[in-house]
Amino acid sequence: MFPWLAFGHMLPFFELAKHIAGKDHKVFFISTPNNIKRLPKIPPNLSPFMNFVSLTLPPQDNLPQDAVQYLKMSYDKLQDSLTQFLQTCTPDWIIYDVFCYWLPPIAANLGISCAYFSIFPAWSICFFGSSTTAMINGEDPRTKPEIAFRLHEAKKLFVHLKEDDSGVSDLFRFGSAIAGCDMIAIKSCMELESEWLNLMGELHGKPIVSVGLLPPSDKDNRENLIISEWLDKQKAGSVVYVALGSEINPSQEDLAELARGLELSGLPFLWCLRKQHNPVELPDGFEERVEGRGVVWTSWAPQLKILSHESVGAFLTHCGLNSIIEALHYGRPLVLLPFVMDHGLVSRVFAEKKAGIEIERNEEDGVYSRKSVAETLRMVIVEEEGRVYRDKAKEMRIIIADKELQNQYADNFVEFLQNYRQISKY
Repeated sequence: MFPWLAFGHMLPFFELAKHIAGKDHKVFFISTPNNIKRLPKIPPNLSPFMNFVSLTLPPQDNLPQDAVQYLKMSYDKLQDSLTQFLQTCTPDWIIYDVFCYWLPPIAANLGISCAYFSIFPAWSICFFGSSTTAMINGEDPRTKPEIAFRLHEAKKLFVHLKEDDSGVSDLFRFGSAIAGCDMIAIKSCMELESEWLNLMGELHGKPIVSVGLLPPSDKDNRENLIISEWLDKQKAGSVVYVALGSEINPSQEDLAELARGLELSGLPFLWCLRKQHNPVELPDGFEERVEGRGVVWTSWAPQLKILSHESVGAFLTHCGLNSIIEALHYGRPLVLLPFVMDHGLVSRVFAEKKAGIEIERNEEDGVYSRKSVAETLRMVIVEEEGRVYRDKAKEMRIIIADKELQNQYADNFVEFLQNYRQISKY
């Protein structure tokens, strides 16, 4: 298994790896040394079947602030070391991520079956291309009108359609990753998006196998006593939990309006703000004015423990699918504030499903106000009008927290790997 380097990609790969290992198959999880150190511990019963393989990234000098394209260049330079490992290991399958467009030809030359594992939902894949050829050639994305980007989101998206210093565009990588695989595995289920999964199969003409939503494990007992004690003092369903993910860096204006919106709402809140990734500052005197009612936490926080706490009444999220699934696993309604990539599409879908509501932004430039933040939060947590979101989130919990249902999808995926490989060998 060879995920992209971002932790939002690594964790779904890790969860899927554990499920495959749980069926007594040997799994090699390939990443960089530092990323492997950050992963959760392997359950003792899986240790004989899971192996970590560390590949060191070649250095890149003089990295600018927006260094993702240069990180991709280093990632691309892992081709030789990964090829050497595959030649030695001779696995039946390699399961890879969106950016390593160069891997399928290597696998084909070595006689290894390959699966593209998408952490993106089917509606996003359908949006970005009517076929892999369209994606590789950079043709205009298309979709149904209700699942689309806002103007300000589309403007930001153009950077992913253009060739960068790595020599290719993100859309080329995406299309090539799909075109070269033997099958597409996807973190999804029919209960969430049957229409889009069926359409994806029609568009790309490959086997599409859902692995389920890989919901969080109840065995994650990590917690923080300070946070737990503060949550214990709050009324049930009253707290706004705010987390914008580890990869999102809001502008100073965005951060300030979000802070002032939380202040204006009058609601208790817990804001996990990883300031080491974000150089912007909170408004002067903000923490003093909300003292006792609001907490700004600037280091690691146990998100699953927070979301599972009965005092949490809503989750204000950047619309990363992993975080949304975790929130709905505990029946928490969503306050949607998308920033990058396909998060706008994710927001539209869950707003359409009434599991949450999006904070209103200016169509042209994406600016939002403290008033829109405060009003949206109060609607979801306090107002009678927001009951539909609270009820729908609890309804979606029935699907997402159904371990038997979600595990069956993952079991079917493992069975497909076994059967397809046997057919392809003979």
